[in-house]
Amino acid sequence: MSKKLDSLKAGTQLDGYLLEKTLGGGGFSVVYRARQINNDRRVVIKEYIPGKLAKRDRNGQVCARSEETEGRFNRGRKLFFQEASTLATLKHTNIVDVFNFFQANGTVYMVMEYQDGENLQCYVQRYRSGLSEKFLRTVFPPLLDGLELIHASDLLHLDIKPGNIHIQRGGQPLLLDFGAVHGFPQSRQEQPGQVISPGFSPIEQYDSRGYVGPWTDLYAIGATMRACIEGKPPLNARLRHDYDTLKPTQFLYRGRYSDNLLRAIDWAMEVDPLLRPQSVAEFRAALTAETTPEPERERSAFGRLADMLFGRSWA
Repeated sequence: MSKKLDSLKAGTQLDGYLLEKTLGGGGFSVVYRARQINNDRRVVIKEYIPGKLAKRDRNGQVCARSEETEGRFNRGRKLFFQEASTLATLKHTNIVDVFNFFQANGTVYMVMEYQDGENLQCYVQRYRSGLSEKFLRTVFPPLLDGLELIHASDLLHLDIKPGNIHIQRGGQPLLLDFGAVHGFPQSRQEQPGQVISPGFSPIEQYDSRGYVGPWTDLYAIGATMRACIEGKPPLNARLRHDYDTLKPTQFLYRGRYSDNLLRAIDWAMEVDPLLRPQSVAEFRAALTAETTPEPERERSAFGRLADMLFGRSWA
């Protein structure tokens, strides 16, 4: 059973907005559907309330759980406000529009545009036999364009996964949930906590000293694309780091998807950050690279060994 969210009640008014429904949340925030009172505009509001550091009192105020967590909660609240102000300047068709942010109840709120459509996670669960290549090539190139703008602003998303991608009517994707957004280049030792999404977060996110960068978001993009093919999250990166049993998509799905698409996914999902594409531009180029299967007589010894390991027969 999932833990009950420490959310505000429907009907609560906040800075000119009326909360209608709690949509969900995670370790650091609660998300609400709401309406702007003066013009009836539908919006989504995210509230900063990290469950391990803070709680809500009977008056609705958010406060630190203890003296020990007060410093980290205050730092996190400050970062959330700073990041909300930065995200409000990022305007892109494929990034959710953050158009307001404010402080209330002892914490910070981020106001985003509401869009009709469906979450990518719903598609993944519905089509467990695998989404089509046409779908993947409709959704992910525009997402990469939005992610490139984020990286160009010296920011990282750090929580890309199917649940944080919204598919609007017509197939246009929106990148959501910037609760883990983080500046780079730097480690995260000063952050109040870290968001981990098993299967989608790479190994460097499991360590507060891990050096994150564009390659971190690209691992998550590759893992999300793989989930679209397989209908489930990939193997946890920590398990892969200890003993990698995850078979490359280019061997498992050869003939079903284009070679360049499969190779790009496998490249993005390299366990070692240094072996991944280091920028969106590199990954985008890999998705469109001219690739053809290797003739058998020219295959390397490594290629033959890989085929043996992953059950390919060339007889």
